[in-house]
Amino acid sequence: MSASAFGLWILLDYKTSPGTAASPPYQFPKDCPLEKVPGRATLIMLAHPHCPCSRASIGELAWIMARAKEKVQAYVLVLKPAGFPQDWEKTDLWHNAASIPGVQVLCDQGGNEARRFRAATSGQTILYDAQGRLAFNGGITGSRGHSGSNVGRSAVLSFLIDGKAERKETQVFGCALFNDSESVERRLKPWKI
Repeated sequence: MSASAFGLWILLDYKTSPGTAASPPYQFPKDCPLEKVPGRATLIMLAHPHCPCSRASIGELAWIMARAKEKVQAYVLVLKPAGFPQDWEKTDLWHNAASIPGVQVLCDQGGNEARRFRAATSGQTILYDAQGRLAFNGGITGSRGHSGSNVGRSAVLSFLIDGKAERKETQVFGCALFNDSESVERRLKPWKI
């Protein structure tokens, strides 16, 4: 195998390798500070502000919201680990998410909400129905950084429009939200601060 073919294989393998899936609570947590709007589903996306893969997830969220924003209250929770500089989380990902009509972007200080929803991968999307029951858990892209039609996006939109979806879980593609075993200094380096 040539060096370029091997490099292409490694890149393709990375692009199509899913991250760790969340195992969110089946019922929307009563102690969660996010507001549930009566009669609407609640969508939560957990994102690492420096994950290049999650730009596609934000794009897919915009696509969903353009078609179903009256049916869902959407949140993008952007991770800010403890001890990181002020506004570290306010990247283009934050601003792009904030520009989507119907989406509230909030700082997930210390990763408390990511832990509450047992999320480990940026782009993790969780949908609760209007009664607070888990309706979808997974990613809304087909691979890392890939925009376009995929089973996650279709499942979320189908649930919001029709009240049902063929899939309730999909793989999530993105960077790790955090690694508790690493020091703050080591976690800063991969994100080019």
